[in-house]
Amino acid sequence: MNNYKNLKVWQDAVSLAVNIYKTTNQFPKEELYGLTSQIRRSAVSIASNIAEGSGRNSKKEFNQFLGIAHGSSFELDTQLIIASEVGFLNQEEYLKLSQDLIEIQKMNSGLKKSLT
Repeated sequence: MNNYKNLKVWQDAVSLAVNIYKTTNQFPKEELYGLTSQIRRSAVSIASNIAEGSGRNSKKEFNQFLGIAHGSSFELDTQLIIASEVGFLNQEEYLKLSQDLIEIQKMNSGLKKSLT
């Protein structure tokens, strides 16, 4: 349906996932299979679902995968709040990642609306 690599929302979601990986490298090693893994999976899921949806057969299916990506973004938002509250992220890191995530959520919502 779409070449997902040309979608700004996908490009930004990939950048966010890369930044998440870099940022979570500083998390305590005992969190590798806990919050670190959860945060990374949620971030990767956003870009992955946008890509998968774009390869589907209809706008309806694409819209469904954008919905899944949107859900993953709210999951990531919650996990970033927790990471901040327990001291794994400083305020500056949290605000930067959160702001990037909000922009992705806005773009994703706009793309969803354009498909209906």
